[in-house]
Amino acid sequence: MTTASVSHLTSVISATRDAVSQDSANAHVVFTASAQAHDAVASTVSLGKYSVEVDEPPALGGEHSAANPVEYYLASLLSCQVVTYRLWAEKLGVRVDDISARAEGDLDVRGFFGFDDAVRPGFGEVRVVVTLTGPEPRERYLELQEAVDAHCPVLDLTRNPTPVHTVVETLTGDN
Repeated sequence: MTTASVSHLTSVISATRDAVSQDSANAHVVFTASAQAHDAVASTVSLGKYSVEVDEPPALGGEHSAANPVEYYLASLLSCQVVTYRLWAEKLGVRVDDISARAEGDLDVRGFFGFDDAVRPGFGEVRVVVTLTGPEPRERYLELQEAVDAHCPVLDLTRNPTPVHTVVETLTGDN
């Protein structure tokens, strides 16, 4: 990681600490997304000024024109891990020269298709491997891992129930 990157993270941490200590409302952030279906099972998801395509492989009804939702989950988890490792390395003073990560998850499609309601529709297990390069002793990197595991938002979404409230709006001639 470059010196400029480290000083940037240091200033982000400091500015955020100052803003939140002045007014705890500054800690509240809202992220939004919207999706528009197209083709058999594909969608375009808008994420602020960005958009991503989502599709499924043919075995799940798609054309495999883009990553599928659970692959995007794995991408979200890994990218959040990288961000959290960088931030907490800075906070703890742990030097990390490079970070790479990979993940895989096991999914039994019987739950998704409703063939067996005893099978959950999501991943049964996700395995993550994070590779850290740097001069620190292994114990420091394990300390860093503990901090990341305790503070990574996407990992938290996986490990802890998050209330999700869904409203279905209908636009029909009956309205």
